[in-house]
Amino acid sequence: MRLGLCCGFVGQPIHFRTTTARHAATLAPKPRRAFLLQIARDNAATLARGVDWCAAHGVGAFRVTSELLPLYTHPRFGYTLDALDPTGALHEAFGAVAAHACRGEVRLSFHPDQFVVLGSARPEVVAGSIAELEYQATIAALIGAEQLTIHGGGAVGGKPAALDRLARGLDRLSEGARVRIALENDDRIYTVEDLLPLCRRARVPLVYDVHHHRCNPDGLDAGDALDAAAATWGRREPWAHLSSPLGGWRAPNPRLHADFIAPRDLPPSWLGRRLTVDVEAKAKERAVLRLKRWIAQQASGPRAARRPRGAPPATPPGRRGSAAPARRRSRARSSATPPARAS
Repeated sequence: MRLGLCCGFVGQPIHFRTTTARHAATLAPKPRRAFLLQIARDNAATLARGVDWCAAHGVGAFRVTSELLPLYTHPRFGYTLDALDPTGALHEAFGAVAAHACRGEVRLSFHPDQFVVLGSARPEVVAGSIAELEYQATIAALIGAEQLTIHGGGAVGGKPAALDRLARGLDRLSEGARVRIALENDDRIYTVEDLLPLCRRARVPLVYDVHHHRCNPDGLDAGDALDAAAATWGRREPWAHLSSPLGGWRAPNPRLHADFIAPRDLPPSWLGRRLTVDVEAKAKERAVLRLKRWIAQQASGPRAARRPRGAPPATPPGRRGSAAPARRRSRARSSATPPARAS
């Protein structure tokens, strides 16, 4: 199992630059282009350093920030790489990132923001989503990123209708974007079971988020859910997401992410599996390294095969007043449900 770092660092001098449309509006066209070009150059160099840090510390994946090229799809200040830098130097700089990732065996991915909703009932939202995905696919092709992970989005008109719209949205993408799309179960609307039929039919891999599954469960336990999701990846190494709730599972809103991962939130069946796990924790690289050390201890100690203390019980706290179907499912969901005590 390889661990992945998401988007940035908190304790390393590796920081991505960004800007806003408000600031861009204060600049004349020529200075604005120079300003955005310098940000792009700096971010390409920063990404290479981030990938190298991951490789040096045994972190096998890195999720690239969606703001790598700020304002790229903005309706007024948007641009293309060729327009920003006709010399081709930017292409070369991002291409060098691919070499760094390949050499360090670091998998790269993107996770577009929540406003990307291919299944929206509003045409303008779909158009904006396509533009954003095409932008990220362009950069993904340059840096060697394997996938763009998106959620199912809303469910206007019901889930079946919304998933049909999502399928049509997928068909509107270019081949370069379409082949990189992966779907992810979310913590409010679409469960693993909801997305699996579309993933199988459209040949889109499913990224399994176990935290989301615990907040928004279905009839699958964590092991069966991961197995089903992994099957959609074919021969490729599957991807999953891991996080712990801020304040523990009895917090008012267990959907929020904590600074670190509580070891009991890592399904024991994941240990030793061929799997990339993005660690979604506020402490960024510190959380990844702490979890990595804990995993190493389990592999070398006498308790390697045991479930961690406080392993998830059968019934998820916070859902005690849920309907009878949730209670019936709880018997098969032991490793997909949250632990009983705060992390």
